[in-house]
Amino acid sequence: YRTDEVEATRTMVDRVEQRFDLKPTRLIGDTAYGTSEMLGWMVDEKDIEPHVPVWDKAQRKDGTLGRSDFTWDADAAEYRCPRGRPLRSSGKPTADNTLIYRSNFHDCGSCELKSKCCPNTTHRKIARQVNESARDVARQLAKTKRYEQSRRHRKKVEMLFAHLKRILKLDRLRLRGLKGARDEFLLAATAQNLRRMAAWLMPRSPEAAMATAL
Repeated sequence: YRTDEVEATRTMVDRVEQRFDLKPTRLIGDTAYGTSEMLGWMVDEKDIEPHVPVWDKAQRKDGTLGRSDFTWDADAAEYRCPRGRPLRSSGKPTADNTLIYRSNFHDCGSCELKSKCCPNTTHRKIARQVNESARDVARQLAKTKRYEQSRRHRKKVEMLFAHLKRILKLDRLRLRGLKGARDEFLLAATAQNLRRMAAWLMPRSPEAAMATAL
C-alpha cells in the first residue's frame, strides 16, 4: 500500500503540471517517500525539494566503520577511506541500480584499521545508489530550519487525518465512485471543521479541561 501511495503522488504531480502548469516547490512526506528512486525523481526530474527522511540502511550496527566514515570525491567519482585510500567502481550498476565501490586488496591488507573496517573480508566494499546525489540533497535539507517547519506542518495534517479515522470513523469509504468519495470527504471535513469551530467559539474552562483529563 505504501508503494501505491507514492506512485499516486507522482501521478498527481505530473497531471497537475500537465493540465495547469503548476508544480510544488517542496514535497513533505514520511520515509516511504525517501527511497532512492523517488528522491531522484523529485530532485533530478522535477526540481522539487524533498522534505522527507532518507530511506537508508547503510549504517552498520556492529561497531565497524559505516559509509558515513568514508569521503565521497565527486570529481574523481570515488570514495576515500579514513586513511585516504580510494575505493573505485567499474561503473556498471547492479540490478537494483547500485554501484559497488571496492578498495584495493593490498591497501586493506596492510591497514591498521582493517579490524574496524572489514574484519571478515579481504577488502572493503561500499554500495552507492545511482541517485545518491539526490539522497545527499535530502540529507542536507534535513539540517535546515525550513525542513523543521515542514515537519511541523506535516504533523498538523497527519493529526487531522488521524482524527477523521479514529474519531469520525472514516476508516473506509462507503459511497461508490469518485463522486461518492468526494461527497463523503466533504461531509467528513465539514463535520471536523464544525467541531473545531465550536471548540474555538466556546473554549472550555481550565477546570473543565482538568476534569476531562482526569
